[in-house]
Amino acid sequence: MRVTGFISLWTLVSLPCGQLANPAEHEDVVKHAIKLHRGKGAVIAQRKQWVLESCRKLSGLLRQKNVVLNKLKNAIRAVEKDAGLSDEEKLFQVHTFEIFQKELNESENSVFQAIHGLQRALQGDYKDVVNMKESSRQRLEALREAAIKEEMEYVELLAAEKHQVEALKNMQHQNKSLSMLDEILEDVRKAADRLEEEIEEHAFDDNKSTWQWTPHSGMQNNLVRGVNFEAVLRVEEDEANSKRNASKREVEDDLGLSMLIDSQNNQYILTKPRDSTIPRADHHFIKDIVTIGMLSLPCGWLCTTIGLPTMFGYIICGVLLGPSGLNSIKSIVQVETLGEFGVFFTLFLVGLEFSPERLRKVWKISLQGPCYMTVLMIAFGLLWGHLLQIRPTQSVFISTCLSLSSTPLVSRFLAGSVRGDKEGDIDYSSVLLGMLVMQDVQLGLFIAVMPTLIQAGVSTHSSIFKEILRILILIGQILFSLAAVFLICLVIKTYLIGPYYRKLHAESKGNKEILILGITAFIFLMLTITELLDVSMELGCFLAGALISSQGHMVSEEIMSCIEPIRDFLAIIFFASIGLHVFPTFVIYELTVLLFLTLSVVIMKFVLAVLVLSLILPKTSQYIKWIVSAGLAQVSEFSFVLGSRARRAGIISREVYLLILSVTTLSLLLAPALWRAAIMKCVPRPERRSST
Repeated sequence: MRVTGFISLWTLVSLPCGQLANPAEHEDVVKHAIKLHRGKGAVIAQRKQWVLESCRKLSGLLRQKNVVLNKLKNAIRAVEKDAGLSDEEKLFQVHTFEIFQKELNESENSVFQAIHGLQRALQGDYKDVVNMKESSRQRLEALREAAIKEEMEYVELLAAEKHQVEALKNMQHQNKSLSMLDEILEDVRKAADRLEEEIEEHAFDDNKSTWQWTPHSGMQNNLVRGVNFEAVLRVEEDEANSKRNASKREVEDDLGLSMLIDSQNNQYILTKPRDSTIPRADHHFIKDIVTIGMLSLPCGWLCTTIGLPTMFGYIICGVLLGPSGLNSIKSIVQVETLGEFGVFFTLFLVGLEFSPERLRKVWKISLQGPCYMTVLMIAFGLLWGHLLQIRPTQSVFISTCLSLSSTPLVSRFLAGSVRGDKEGDIDYSSVLLGMLVMQDVQLGLFIAVMPTLIQAGVSTHSSIFKEILRILILIGQILFSLAAVFLICLVIKTYLIGPYYRKLHAESKGNKEILILGITAFIFLMLTITELLDVSMELGCFLAGALISSQGHMVSEEIMSCIEPIRDFLAIIFFASIGLHVFPTFVIYELTVLLFLTLSVVIMKFVLAVLVLSLILPKTSQYIKWIVSAGLAQVSEFSFVLGSRARRAGIISREVYLLILSVTTLSLLLAPALWRAAIMKCVPRPERRSST
């Protein structure tokens, strides 16, 4: 890089180069620059002289830098030719020289980047907010790059320092005789170092290598998608007694358990440490689970006292501990992840109570009912969307979300109830659960179609046919996956499930641990199969229960007694995680609108369910349409998941997302009352025992 070209650019933008002088002259240069800016005490000759002297100093620094770089190159060549050094020592010394070379080059690059930024700012319009925002973004990226480069250099210097310490220890060990214990410890130390090097993934270095830096431009080229540099804040836990917890904080600092916050206010915790030889625990997550467990007891007891299902107590617990309450839950994502296992085990027990005989009896109703209801909900949604001038993609999404009903909630309503079938009649619980399972299948289908729905929202009219064709292809893939799943279930039921359970039962005599582990592994196997075939994982859990129930009533009772305690604890976590996304202040502010919307949705779903069931139920079973419709007249908690995905994708706005959350919550609160009213009216007294 030529100095003359830089001096010409320097003179062009009239940059006060005196900032690069030594610190003693810095203050005088600044004062002189202020005088020049105000036009006081400066003549043209002095101004020219000042610019020339400053540029002369900078050119001298650049020449000196080039001289040093040549000396470093000569030193590197000398080290490489030195036969008295080992290959490892040569590599270390060459690497040290290269670090210094990199520091000199980066310092020079920073000067040119600053000039480029100043030139860009001078050419911009101070009234143009977009231009100012772009300049700010580029400066922010430059700062992030500088921070990452400095961090990389610091890590390399730490490695060099460690190498020097190792070399010093080796020299000391060579100059004195070591005892047998010292030799053993030295061998162990070296083996531990090798182990750390082998198990360390170098994730930072791997991601760093996917970036290419453009010299002197301050810009960056991303070579691999999914890799980005971010500026983060490291937040230590605020301890009341700093002296008492000083050692604890030192340990946490070593273990990397502090919380990181990025510029978008996302919070991160350690997932996999660099040193995997030391066991670690996320104490934030442990505290969150302990707090939820302790507060769920009084909340659940209170709901039982006033006649509400305990699940609402667990939701209230999540509201109190979540962002809208005390905001004491730190590991929200981890709590929600653990809560998903509550859904898995709940649906497994639902399948365990859902015998194949019942499934064969109501499969037509279970298939037709949810499809008709979804189509009618989408039709009504498009009609109202057209009247209210809402985008079709947003109308379709909202209608599909509202058409789904909560399987865990209804399974709690039906848990343990006595449901004897009359001769020739259809059990309402079989119809209800069958329709809910089909809705879970529709959920998997809708999640698969969502990317196309996102693209359809921004596509042109000329590509509508292609989007429809793509949606039809996706539906065909889902139907093929469903056929494959049920074929696998047939093979498992015919050849595998019987011998598998008998083996588990024989091995678990006097020890239920093997039985619980074997059943859990089978649940996860079915879950994995349906996930690999792009069908919802919830369907796999349900099918696992249905397959085991085919072995007889005694088998189902034995397994249910083992799995129910696990399901109950995980269900508490699941419903508490729902409460984390309930915002009472928003509900209070918009209570009138939300009550109107919720009642409209509940009444519409109830009326549509009654209409559809009136058409597809046999005449002898028409009386159960009121109970089944009451069970379907609420919105599934999975609308939280769909709503969050749609909001991130830009399908719906923040306001619509909050409306969906609030309507879902209120509909779940109204569901027990509607269910109890339907049971009291339609079910004979002996069968009401646990349904209410």
